[in-house]
Amino acid sequence: MKFQLIDRIEAWEPMRTLRASKATSIYEDYWQPSEAGPVVPAGIVLEALCQAGAWLVLLSSEHRKRAALLNIAEVTVLRDAGRGAVLRLEVEVTQAGARTASVDGTVRVDGEPILIARRIMCAFVDADRFDDPAETARTAATLLGAGPLDAPARSAS
Repeated sequence: MKFQLIDRIEAWEPMRTLRASKATSIYEDYWQPSEAGPVVPAGIVLEALCQAGAWLVLLSSEHRKRAALLNIAEVTVLRDAGRGAVLRLEVEVTQAGARTASVDGTVRVDGEPILIARRIMCAFVDADRFDDPAETARTAATLLGAGPLDAPARSAS
């Protein structure tokens, strides 16, 4: 993934759940003005959540499969996230087959939900069609806290 919106994968269970985080920074390029000050656009928050789901598929398949977004049935935006907010991303697989999966997810800031997405449908595609496998392994190791030069990280349940 070239446009990375995940800073850390905190825990995951293969093809079940993943928890990750993204700390917002004044140096991001995406800030949107609002009456309360700059906020993260809801589309960026949703993209971060979808990336969490994609990482769950990548990790669960030992980096062989990638999730390609097909459809999102429902998205509810509850409030905005401002500068300095830490997005806590939680995804859960609700259905999985050999070629597709459906994921539900929630983004929280300070423990409060700010965005909920239901039935994020994705297809599994060969990951090496999109990314260099060695680079994917390095990025996964970094996100899991193993360091960029370590071997692909293991489940942190």
